Amino acid sequence: MERLFGHPGYARFWTADTVSTFGTYLTTVALPVVVIATLGGGDVEVGLVNGARWLPYLLFGLLAGVVADRYRRRPILVGTDLARAVLLALVAVLALLGALNLPVLVVLVAAFGTLSLLYEAAHQSYLPRLVPPAALTRANARLEQSTSVAQTTGPFLGGAVVAALGAPVALLADAVSYLLSGLLLATIRRPEPAPAPESRHLGRELREGLSWVYRHPVLAPYALTLHARFLFASLASTAFTLFVLRGLDPGLPEQRAALGLGAVLALGGVGAVVGNALSDRAGRYGAGRAILLERVVEPLGWTLAALALTGRAGWVMVGAAQFLVWCALGVSGPNEMGYRQAVTPDRLQGRMNATIRSLNWGMLTVGAPLGGLLAAHLGHRAAIGIGAGGMALAAVVAVLSPLRTARHPEDEAVAAPV
Repeated sequence: MERLFGHPGYARFWTADTVSTFGTYLTTVALPVVVIATLGGGDVEVGLVNGARWLPYLLFGLLAGVVADRYRRRPILVGTDLARAVLLALVAVLALLGALNLPVLVVLVAAFGTLSLLYEAAHQSYLPRLVPPAALTRANARLEQSTSVAQTTGPFLGGAVVAALGAPVALLADAVSYLLSGLLLATIRRPEPAPAPESRHLGRELREGLSWVYRHPVLAPYALTLHARFLFASLASTAFTLFVLRGLDPGLPEQRAALGLGAVLALGGVGAVVGNALSDRAGRYGAGRAILLERVVEPLGWTLAALALTGRAGWVMVGAAQFLVWCALGVSGPNEMGYRQAVTPDRLQGRMNATIRSLNWGMLTVGAPLGGLLAAHLGHRAAIGIGAGGMALAAVVAVLSPLRTARHPEDEAVAAPV
């Protein structure tokens, strides 16, 4: 088996991804604290800011896929990383100067989301240009392993920075991580040929990407049930964040609660590390089965969070819930990405990834504000429970679909009779 890091450019690609991912978890903890502590917002305001982050995915996601297929992907990665560094630094400086308000934050977060959308469409489509199809599952697993390690320490570090220095400083640290990531990607020297010139018609290109995903016998049920999963997961996760910050341990100061949130999310990272380690073994039984395992287990984790007690026992329960959820996601993630990248032609990679990714994250535009509203009117536990119930329904549909038979093309070739 060829060494993964022997493929030119992959090591720097992996390193850049790891650096920026560590920073991302700083913002995961810091941004809600900025809304609550700096701007005096509540549950609804946190939901609105979270929704603004994902609104561009719903509005422009398909266009981002066309861009990723029309142009070289590495320059897109470099440019969006550097621009995101500038935007996060601007949010941090405005907060430190006392010049930040909710409308400005919403606009800046939406702009950040637009850049992230372009980055992710190019990022997922660039990997197949660095490694061959047979190595895609392993390459994605290595990326997710580093993400999981970041998740075990990034949130805890973010909570510690927020508690000690304040949320704006944590945002500045994330800005530096995007700067370093962009500079690393700029040093990749592997030639990337320009896409072959062809008749370009935006409508035709969009339809081609949509048709590939939603007429594919496996990608269609995979994508549709995944969209539903993201809707209800965003609802649950927004309510969960508010629950941990404000409802799990009443009377605990917000900055100390932020430190606790970081520790809970770090336990999720430990779960993801364990899941990633098991992903290759689970994939031997078929990519579809590995994906369905996650779909079934994740709602159980969120249900445990909804039932959490208050006080110390509650902290243990929400930590265990995050571990379970992310362990399941860790098993599924590399198999999902490896399968869909392997079955899609290179000229459609950008549109395939953007079609699935944009509508996934676009669901957060609805789910995040809805989670805040439900938490405000029904309570945090009820909102988390509603999210878990929706994910369970989506899992039932997925189990009954052709997704259960999905296998990586390389595995099908090995299994085929000679």
